[in-house]
Amino acid sequence: MIETIIEMLQANNPFLIIVAGLMIGLLHAFEPDHLSSVSTQLLKNNNKASDSKKSNLKSLTIVSSLRGMFWGMGHTSSIILIGLLIAGLSLNIPENFFVSAEVLVGFMLIVLGIFTFANKSIFKQKHNHPHTHSNAISHTHSHSHNIDHKHSHKSYLIGCIHGIAGSGALVALVASTMDGFDMMIYFLILFGVGSIIGMTVASGVMGLPLILLSKINSATKYLRYIISGVTFIIGLNIVITIGIDNKLFSLN
Repeated sequence: MIETIIEMLQANNPFLIIVAGLMIGLLHAFEPDHLSSVSTQLLKNNNKASDSKKSNLKSLTIVSSLRGMFWGMGHTSSIILIGLLIAGLSLNIPENFFVSAEVLVGFMLIVLGIFTFANKSIFKQKHNHPHTHSNAISHTHSHSHNIDHKHSHKSYLIGCIHGIAGSGALVALVASTMDGFDMMIYFLILFGVGSIIGMTVASGVMGLPLILLSKINSATKYLRYIISGVTFIIGLNIVITIGIDNKLFSLN
């Protein structure tokens, strides 16, 4: 579907290019590897957030949607950067770079699957926040900078990695061949907006069953196993497929 729309862009019709950019972005967000990577973040986030007495369905759905939005922002950042490097600075990025990026995505999904299965956080770190009371006594509060707080740098970073590899990079390459630098930028921006909207909606929808089932310990456990397993398999399939296609496993 995406390839067909890209072929239609060769007509260089401005309106068609803008509409196609938005449509391709929307469709691109729903690729299996994108959904599986974001779902690992949603599962952890909703399990933790559901423990709060102040949490409700609306607030948790918003938090889930924000995970997808930040993924889309990271994805868009990489896509626009690649387009600017290719068209704006006339840099020739070798194909091996994108192949390596795709392999990186595969390994990232494998790691996400393993850590989700073990119910562990990959980028867990502690932050210290200074605090001064009215009596002038100062001290610091330490907290783990993980999913218990609404920091979305992980989703943004995952989106950035996805944006470099796969069909996203292909879209950037196709866009760079369009007539006019301005039209290329318009296309990439609309593509990014489409991916942000698509993943925001997808994350909100995926978050609903996770939120509803989060209060059932057994259901949460098995759901975590399923999501981690699917994510691991998708990542492994990417690595093996690219390895075979590019003869990375050849001993000769």
